[in-house]
Amino acid sequence: MNTLGALSAAREINFGSTEIITEAGRQKALLKTGALQSAIINSANFSSIATDEKGVIQIFNVGAERMLGYTAAEVLNKITPADISDPQEVIVRAEALSLELGTAITPGFEALVFKASRGIEDIYELTYLTKSGSRLPAVVSVTALRDDQDAIIGYLLIGTDNTARKQIEAERTRLDQVLQAKNVELEGAKVVAEKASFAKSDFLSSMSHELRTPLNAILGFAQVLDSDIPPPTAAQKSSIEQILQAGWYLLDLINEVLDLAVIESGKLMLSEEPVSLAEVMLECHSMIEPQGLKRGITLKFPQFDSACFVVADRTRLKQVLINLLSNAIKYNRTGGTVRVEIHASALKPTRISVRDTGEGLPPEKLSQLFQPFNRLGQENSAEEGTGIGLVMSKRLVELMGGQLGVESKVGAGSVFWFDLRAVAEPQFVNDAALAMTTPQTQTPSGAPQRTLLYVEDNPANLKLVQQLVARRPNVRLLSAVTGGLGVELARGYRPDLILMDINLPGINGFQALHILRDDPVTAQIPVMAISANATPSDIRKGLDAGFFRYLTKPINVNTFMEALDQALELAEQKASRRALSAT
Repeated sequence: MNTLGALSAAREINFGSTEIITEAGRQKALLKTGALQSAIINSANFSSIATDEKGVIQIFNVGAERMLGYTAAEVLNKITPADISDPQEVIVRAEALSLELGTAITPGFEALVFKASRGIEDIYELTYLTKSGSRLPAVVSVTALRDDQDAIIGYLLIGTDNTARKQIEAERTRLDQVLQAKNVELEGAKVVAEKASFAKSDFLSSMSHELRTPLNAILGFAQVLDSDIPPPTAAQKSSIEQILQAGWYLLDLINEVLDLAVIESGKLMLSEEPVSLAEVMLECHSMIEPQGLKRGITLKFPQFDSACFVVADRTRLKQVLINLLSNAIKYNRTGGTVRVEIHASALKPTRISVRDTGEGLPPEKLSQLFQPFNRLGQENSAEEGTGIGLVMSKRLVELMGGQLGVESKVGAGSVFWFDLRAVAEPQFVNDAALAMTTPQTQTPSGAPQRTLLYVEDNPANLKLVQQLVARRPNVRLLSAVTGGLGVELARGYRPDLILMDINLPGINGFQALHILRDDPVTAQIPVMAISANATPSDIRKGLDAGFFRYLTKPINVNTFMEALDQALELAEQKASRRALSAT
């Protein structure tokens, strides 16, 4: 054989080998595909139902048998998937598709495969009816099967059991309904409780007025008799003292009950700001000392080496302290001690403790301590009390963002403590800062002297305003620490401008403003509010009440000076108009 013939023979051998290898690969791929198809057909985890183009079932796999209870022999070439589906759901689906696609779709198998027949991906929820008569929720994916000419030769419906998901949805729906019902019930209970609270507050307020009227006469005439000439006899004086003692006690009870009602109704307004504990302790010491001396109780107050401030309403903080101190004295032993302690930390709230050397309380009484009107068996003792003070103190502390508690040991005394949020010492504006932020105004020679009245019970706030007003040489500053005193000073001095805090001892700023507006002597004096109640609703309420301006704490120096100048200018214009009308 020549060389060319040899090469040709070799090439034929190689071509033959390639054909053998290619055929082997094809056979292997076919076997693998067949295995995959068999695995799909025999999978028990999902149902595979294949139909011909008319919908008659041709394949019904193991998963379909397991899920639906039919054997393949019972359904092949006999029924369509629509025959084992919830008929009502099939009707609803046909109606929905007819609206969605704008064409009439017949309920039945067409409704199950219509989208797939149009080449639209279709996955939907369907309820199958099993052979046993039970219902099986399923998620069904439908695909149209086509030949090489793209003609539909059948449909494949693959379904997965949706029972667990449906159960979860049903449970969620049930819980939502229960929650909604509970919310309605709670809302109704809340409305009833609010109505009851308002009714109680209105009743207590009305009763307070009704009780004060005859009580005023009782105490008034008893005091007249006590100071009458000729003086009462010893027996009469003893009776009068009993009337006065009972009357003043009854007045305290009325005040405490009304105060508690205001707290519980949520109507109590607090003015929370930095408060110096050193100043408050000094004031409380002077107020409570006579009571301690009368009973032979030694009072020990802390010494402050550095500034100690907490966030609180100054008036209510003093109320809480006085109540705890009064109880510590009242329920102490003769010659006992009351010690006030302060535990301040940069990382924790500041704790104020009032420790006594009294008899102490057992655990069963401690659990009843903060129940209104519960005096823990002291009702028949010589000590007067209402059983309200501690309840009110606890709620006041909570309203100021703190908590109040007690520790006690029988025979060793008790310690009542409360925590309040610590805060850094407020920085007052110094002269240098004022020179930078507030232009120095030149007072014209002979300019009229103006009087400014500031009604404020917080010494720190008063000190700040004093520094600011000092920049106006023609302005004289008067101050009052209560709303009532502020009204009296306004009537006596007729200031050109009044600055009014809202939360004041006695009558509040709104009540004081109302009194000033009703009095012809003070009706025309501009009144400007300065308050820590700084929400938009607070400001709107203040302006609606008739305040000339409503400034919020902490004070913005520029805003304050601008408002001050504006108010004084208004006062000067009014004074000029009055002078012209008088000539």
